[in-house]
Amino acid sequence: MTESPANSTSRLQPLHEGVDLSAVDRSIRKRAGGMLLLDYDGTLAPFVEQRDRAFPYPGIREMLGELIAQHRTRVVIISGRAVEDLRPLLGIDPLPEIWGSHGWERLHADGRYEGPNFTFQQKQILDSEWDWLQKHFDAARLEHKPASVALHWRGQPAETQTHMQEVLGERWNRYRTDPALDLHAFDGGLELRAAGKNKGDAVRTLLHEIMEGDVVAYCGDDATDEDAFEALEGRGLRVLVRGTPRPSHADVLCPPPDALIGFLSLWMEGD
Repeated sequence: MTESPANSTSRLQPLHEGVDLSAVDRSIRKRAGGMLLLDYDGTLAPFVEQRDRAFPYPGIREMLGELIAQHRTRVVIISGRAVEDLRPLLGIDPLPEIWGSHGWERLHADGRYEGPNFTFQQKQILDSEWDWLQKHFDAARLEHKPASVALHWRGQPAETQTHMQEVLGERWNRYRTDPALDLHAFDGGLELRAAGKNKGDAVRTLLHEIMEGDVVAYCGDDATDEDAFEALEGRGLRVLVRGTPRPSHADVLCPPPDALIGFLSLWMEGD
């Protein structure tokens, strides 16, 4: 039985005045076309200590596969992870379009790949910092992506986390004012990446590629998704996928996984 508008969005919580959940429901159900933009870690998949085991919540993979097969929704993953890391985790065939490394990589739905294009100076610094990380931390805690390097401390004892943060902070504080680099604290670690691209840039590019009037939504959970939320202001629905609210440019709160599955189900009904 089809849910009523009140029930289909009942698990979403408005984050500011002016959000009409019934209007959200109607726009999704009645849309002629649409684009669904999705972060990965913390949004489609829970945070886990073993990053290569961060599989989507149960049911998510099948729902995304069905949306792709219906051909009316353009499904796009926009993640801080590298494209190659996302392929096995998503486990979808065919894959959706993927923007990896905070927008530095783009894998089109037809398989065409566009890699990062940053400066030689940025590459030199990232390579140097990667060498330094390998000498000072357990390899299992390190991540080398096409446009960044990162240290993860999720799951470590509090004292160990504090020590890792202090050592890395002392090393990377020098880059806080470097215009060529961005220093980003994420949920469970710290990342140094080439400046010049973020998730907002990916969203702005995608908005130029769709038809006027297409319904757009972006689902994300952490600070890097705020760039995407800002880019979507006035143009689409911004969904904060978290159990509890935080200061955000998003329009609605969507606790995972149940409310997220409900939101994707609503989107599928529109197809």
